[in-house]
Amino acid sequence: MELLNPLSKTGFPAKTASPSAAASATGTWPAGPEGVLVWCDQSCYVEVGEGAVATTSSTPIPPFTPIPFKVPQGTGAPWLVSAIRVSADGTLYAKPINAQ
Repeated sequence: MELLNPLSKTGFPAKTASPSAAASATGTWPAGPEGVLVWCDQSCYVEVGEGAVATTSSTPIPPFTPIPFKVPQGTGAPWLVSAIRVSADGTLYAKPINAQ
């Protein structure tokens, strides 16, 4: 089992979003991290990447369950996490990580 390595709080701080009936997104991070650890206090659908916008076809995650997502290799542009609720509004938390 690989251990997860949170990246610096200065360069890659944890961010939040507020999934509701409309997609909500964290602010962006610079390219570099291998992944991002995502959890929410409500069930939601999640999308990760450059300009990502979550829809009901995105990956569903259960509440209070940290899920690691791979950050897709893109153009090197900033990337983000987007989420939309399944049935109730909530707060999504995201922290960039690397495998160790």
